[in-house]
Amino acid sequence: MARAAKEVVVDAPLTAVYNQWTQFEEFPEFMEGVVEVRQLDDKHLHWLAVIGGREAEWDAEIQEQVPDERIVWRATEGDGNAGWVTFERVSAEQTRVHLEMSYEPEGILQNVADALGFVDRQVEGDLKRFKAFIEERGGMETGAWRGEIENPKAPDGHTEGQGTQHVDRL
Repeated sequence: MARAAKEVVVDAPLTAVYNQWTQFEEFPEFMEGVVEVRQLDDKHLHWLAVIGGREAEWDAEIQEQVPDERIVWRATEGDGNAGWVTFERVSAEQTRVHLEMSYEPEGILQNVADALGFVDRQVEGDLKRFKAFIEERGGMETGAWRGEIENPKAPDGHTEGQGTQHVDRL
């Protein structure tokens, strides 16, 4: 599996940044190649994207969600990917967003794209666009979901210290 990890500091309060990220159906506004995200229920999403010139669809499950801290997901059907996003207060008006994901490149075209750093650049661009998306609104989120989803595979329902080694900061 290939891996991408990036982070960005957003000039907005932690809760507003986290709240905006929970608005999955708005991801096409700032995520390149994402055509549509449908939230099926609190834990399940359906994605439609164009990746490397081909249409890709998959279902994903949120495995863990802790307000103002982290969201962990994995694909359950379709293109394989998994990852997490964490949120850290830098100051009253700044939040660090760390996004890390792993994915399974399919075919020679996606393997070449991965070798050339295409996904790293796309994740970097998506985070920069997310930063602009919320900052252009004066740090105000367009909605929020504050529910918590416990991970049945983790002690006490929550993962701790999801390693952030090899992070490229924006």
